[in-house]
Formats: sequence, structure tokens, C-alpha cells
Amino acid sequence: MANYYSDHPEIAFHLDHPLMKRIVELKEKGYEDAKTYADAPVDYEDAIENYKRILDITGDVAANIIEPNSESVDLEGPHLENGRMIYASKTFENLDATRKAGLHGISMPRRYGGLNLPNAVFSMLSEVISAADAGFQNIWSLQSCIDTLYEFGSEEQRQKFIPRVCAGEGMSMDLTEPDAGSDLQRVMLKATYDEKEDCWRLNGVKRFITNGDSDIHLVLARSEEGTKDGRGLSMFIYDKRDGGVNVRHIEHKLGIHGSPTCELTYKNAKAYLCGDRKLGLIKYVMALMNGARLGIAAQSVGVEQEAYNEGLAYAKERAQFGQKIIEFPAVYDMLARMKAKLDAGRSLLYQTARYVDVYKALEDIQRDRKLTPEERQELKKFTRLADAFTPLAKGMNSEYANQNAYDAISIHGGSGFIMEYKSQRLFRDARIFSIYEGTTQLQVVAAIRYITNGTLLTIIKEMAEAAVAPELQGLKARIDKLIPVYEEALNNVKALDNQEAHDFLARRLYDMTAELVMSLLILDDATRAPELFTKSANVYVRMTEEDVLGKSAYIKNFTVEDLPSFRAAEKTEEAEA
Repeated sequence: MANYYSDHPEIAFHLDHPLMKRIVELKEKGYEDAKTYADAPVDYEDAIENYKRILDITGDVAANIIEPNSESVDLEGPHLENGRMIYASKTFENLDATRKAGLHGISMPRRYGGLNLPNAVFSMLSEVISAADAGFQNIWSLQSCIDTLYEFGSEEQRQKFIPRVCAGEGMSMDLTEPDAGSDLQRVMLKATYDEKEDCWRLNGVKRFITNGDSDIHLVLARSEEGTKDGRGLSMFIYDKRDGGVNVRHIEHKLGIHGSPTCELTYKNAKAYLCGDRKLGLIKYVMALMNGARLGIAAQSVGVEQEAYNEGLAYAKERAQFGQKIIEFPAVYDMLARMKAKLDAGRSLLYQTARYVDVYKALEDIQRDRKLTPEERQELKKFTRLADAFTPLAKGMNSEYANQNAYDAISIHGGSGFIMEYKSQRLFRDARIFSIYEGTTQLQVVAAIRYITNGTLLTIIKEMAEAAVAPELQGLKARIDKLIPVYEEALNNVKALDNQEAHDFLARRLYDMTAELVMSLLILDDATRAPELFTKSANVYVRMTEEDVLGKSAYIKNFTVEDLPSFRAAEKTEEAEA
């Protein structure tokens, strides 16, 4: 029987990373829960075995329930009845299966009914479910919104809402509006305090809300009258049981059909302030978005894997000109690149998730006691690493998912364009990954300060000091030669001393940075598990070499005077109009 976890040993490999021991130690707080909860681990080995059991259960549910339902869900989709969103019928089966398997409340402490799993494991579960159906992963993974309520809500709010999510209730984050997409400072949903009822009331419209008719919503709204920027926004909790919010419209989308994207109307809806006033965008949404971006990186890796699986299977079966098409260089080159992107992207995902785990666990410990000076330094270090890596993980993996899905169709030829083949659905589903929760362009904006201030260059140089297996020395030497080329390109951009030129060239620096990071990660993976990653390391390092040298040549020959030529077509069109 298929299993989306055990069928891919590359996932389990990342549980054996050296940093996992520290993560488990911090997350389990000295294994104190073992005294109270029968399912709590007693030591590190017990914790890892527990993670593997949960992953195996998830892999079984994904392969034998969620994936077989995916075509039906894609065709039916959700629908609207009397202001309420109704899931596709098979989505209810998926939710029932994940609830019965205990796959909710993943990251929450056991005292609230949660599983207390690290982010790295949650990302693995997300990948596995996404490979089966990326649309359902959207619904299931939004339980991670509860992390923000746990971090910033009151203990009364935690006691009220977290056990419900652990029992399987759904969540959504209601951020965007018709006039506020990427620019959330423009949010105008109005929040007014109701002194008589001692609560807040929300009025307005939210648009493009994933799982918008969920049980519990985190809502960004304008609490400070007369303000027009992010300083007037606060975060609120809306409970569907209180009423006041209706679904006005469900979007008819290109892909992820099972995931309802809703337009909501708030009419005097009762809500509760989460955290402090005025910090909704400045602090709480940033926490929400970083978690969501890591979730989309995991979602992307799942689709990268499934697209590769589909392309590989078809190439092995399809014969042309008297031989299987997998024997054609053009096809096996495509497949090799798909696998290399998958393995390198997955490595970046889990490295980022581990960085997040360390600093989040230390922040949680800090709620109970004062951190030691060493722990404070550790918190600072891993917060910086997580902040630098998260936009790389989201941006690169969302782009790789699109590329792998595109290539899967190419391998299928004309059949890939036929709706009966899964590759077309993967292609449609993947397109949103590089758009929602911040486009790739916004990931570049988030990462660029860590690039131009030298933070990521320093990290790359530190990573390059790690030893690799003797048989990988040749590949390592290639990367060592690329680092000064990259540094020169970075200095050339800074020397232009022109913000428009910096913005224009930022994507090239971003791509080069991420590819060097992933090359070093995949070399480390191949050193520790050559049977799994040596081929991908060989392919990915050569891809990086090809790209870094090309982009560095472009930057080296670029001047500020070149900018008008890129605006010429636009200005000509304006003149003609």
C-alpha cells in the first residue's frame, strides 16, 4: 500500500539532522510532560520515534484517502448556500480522516490538547498532505494560525480557542481587502469598541480569504479612528459561533479548487482583541505571515515531489521512436533538474523550519522564566537566521513548484494538456504559490536587506567551511570559486548607488544567494546520505554555476544608464495612447 511519507526516505533523512536534538530538548522542556501525559516522550529517541509514527499515519491518510479524493474535490469544489460556504463532499471525508488520525493541534502544548510537535515536523506533514492535494493542505495547515493566538493572546483566549482547534476546528487569517492586497497598511475594516457588551464590533469587507468560513478567524482591522497607516491596525479574534459574518462570494479559481477563497461581509460582528492595540500589522501579522510563508514552502515541496513523480512515471512508460522517452537526453536532463530542485528546495525548507523551531522554543521558555545569557544569544542568532531564510524558502520553492509542474506537462507532451492527467492539476495548483502570502517579488524585498548588508554572504562563507565527503570535493571546489564571483556582483550592485538600479537587480542577487545556500545544503546532505543525494548535488551545483556566472556577468556589465532602455517600451506605448 502506498504511503506518501515512507515512499520518500528523503523526508525522514531530515529528522536526523544534528540540530534536531537541541530542538527536541527545547520543545519538550526537559521531558516534564512525560510525568503527566502518556503520549509524551521520555527522551530524544522516543520523541523521534513518535514523530515517525505520526508521519507514517499521515503518509497513509494522504496516499489512501486524500489523494484518491483529489480529482473529485477539484471537479466539485466548494459552493455557497445562504451565506455559508459548503466544502466539496470529499473534503468532508478528508477532514474526518485527519481528525480521527489526531492530526490537529500539531504545534500546541499538550495541556491544550495539542501534539507539541516542532515546526520541522509540521512542515513534513504539510509536504506529505500537499503532495496528495495542495488545496486540502491549505485548509488543514491553517490550523497553524493558532500559533499567533498562543503567542500573543491572553490565557483566557488560549483556554477558550486552542482546544477547539486541537479537536479539529478550522481557522483563517482575514487580512486582505478589495483595496488592500500586498499593501496591508490600507486595510479599512473598522473595529469599534462596544462598551455595553465589553467587546469589539467589526464592520466591512474582506476579500481573498482562504478557508473564509472557518470556525475561528484572526482578523486585521482598523481600531484607531482617523488613522490611515499600519499604526492604526489591531488583531482581533472572531468566533463563527457569535455570528455577524457572511460569505458573499466564493472565488472561481484557476487551481486549488478544494480550498475555498471567500469574500466576507462583517456586520457588527462581535470580536475580541488579540494582544495589544496598534500592533496588528507591525507585530502580529508579521508573525502570521512568516508562519504562512513556511507553510507555502512546504506546500510547494509537496507539489514539486508529485510533479516529479508524475513526470518520471510517464517517461518510464512512454515509448517513441522505438525507445522509452526517459532514455532521451532532453527528457532525462529535465527530470534530473526537477529532482535536484526538489531535493535542494526541501533541504532549504527544513533548514529554515529548524531555525524557526529553535527561536520559537526559546521564546516559549522565556514566558516561564528568564533566559540565560547563552540562551539569549542563541535566540538572537536563530531569529536572525530564520528571518533571513524564510523569504528564500518561500520564494524559491514556490518558483520550483511552478517549474516542476510545467516540466511534468512537457514530459507528458500532448497528454499533459488533457484534463484526465494529474499533471495539469498540479500545474494549475502550483501557480498560486508564488503569489499568495507575498509574491516572489515581495520575498525578494524581504530578503534583500540580509543580502546587501552582508548577512547572507557571511552565512554562505560559514557554511562553505563545513567538510564534505572526498567524492564531493570537486563540486565543493566549484562552489568555492563561485562565492567571490557572487561577492563581486553584490559589491557591483552596491557601487551603483542608485535605488532604482538596486531594485531592478535585486531578483538576480536573490536567486544567486538562494542557489549558493541550497548548493551548500545539498552537498552537506550528500555527505551524510550519498545514496539519496549525490546525483542531485551533482546536478544542482552545476545549475548554480550556470546561473551565478550568467547573472554575475549581467550585473558586471550593467550601468544606471541602462535603466531607461527597459522603460522604453512602456513609454512608447503611453505616447501612442
